[in-house]
Amino acid sequence: MKLVTFSYQGKDRIGVVNSDRKIVDIACALGPDAHVPANMIDFIILGEKGLELAALARSSAGDAAIIPEDEIIYRPPVSLPGKICGVALNNSASNSRKISAPDHPAFFLKPASCLVAHLQPVVVRPYYGSVHPEPELAVVIGKKTRDVDAVEALEYVYGYTIFDDITGNEMRAGDLFHYQALYASVDDPDRIEKREQHLSYAGRYKGTDNFGVLGPWLVSRDEIEDPDHLTVSCRVGGETVAEDNTCYYNYKVAEIVSYISQFHTLSAGDIISCGTAFKPSKNRKSIHQANLQLTGGPIEISIENLGTQCNPVVTEEREIGSWRLPQLE
Repeated sequence: MKLVTFSYQGKDRIGVVNSDRKIVDIACALGPDAHVPANMIDFIILGEKGLELAALARSSAGDAAIIPEDEIIYRPPVSLPGKICGVALNNSASNSRKISAPDHPAFFLKPASCLVAHLQPVVVRPYYGSVHPEPELAVVIGKKTRDVDAVEALEYVYGYTIFDDITGNEMRAGDLFHYQALYASVDDPDRIEKREQHLSYAGRYKGTDNFGVLGPWLVSRDEIEDPDHLTVSCRVGGETVAEDNTCYYNYKVAEIVSYISQFHTLSAGDIISCGTAFKPSKNRKSIHQANLQLTGGPIEISIENLGTQCNPVVTEEREIGSWRLPQLE
């Protein structure tokens, strides 16, 4: 089932894509007695009952329930997830560049305010510095998930979609700390010792507004036979900058869901973006060379069986605001 959140005539709605790749307004197709939720998280909570409603709407929709695509505004399939977890450096193509790395998935959080929908502009500002796209497979959680074993983890997945984990490398460098961290000594807990560390925090370079494109659809789990073997491609300004496959992830989807659930309770609608597919294209152009400040758009990301996400890029000519208080003389 391909589910979509969209706005039509000023109202957000839940739709399903039919066999003609047209969008069916589920509530309109089934009528008010069906009590179709107005947002995707509530729809996900319905579980199999929700998918049955979508299937019924798809098969029985009259003309009034089929909405022309050029009359809708796409919304992120899940507009207000409780959390977005991004898995860092999960592509085996990056392994040779690791000086040291953990033997488990490392992840960070992105705010829901970063989300942008399919066909909507990705807005960047000059003071962000270099900004590039990162095409990723995203998992949408179907129900409360805590301490789940890997062999059972996919049962907690509702579906999959495309995520563009837009990243600002210059902001990452600008927020880098090289300092002496303080720890209690292993040999003597009453003694404090210093350890030299390099840290950069993801609040700006991963979480800035417009740094997360989600969609176009949420594809139910049953339609994806093997999430660990899906082709991925990314084009920027008409030029291919990544041709990859999720089989090159260091950690499988089930392992990622299981590991994160050992630390964070996952809820219906939560999103896990599984890592960047950045194997360079045959012409050796890389996503890291696709600085959106210079290349512009559109950004086009395709994942096998999940569709194609396309977004224009807009540069907002704005300087950073006066964030410091005036200094007293």
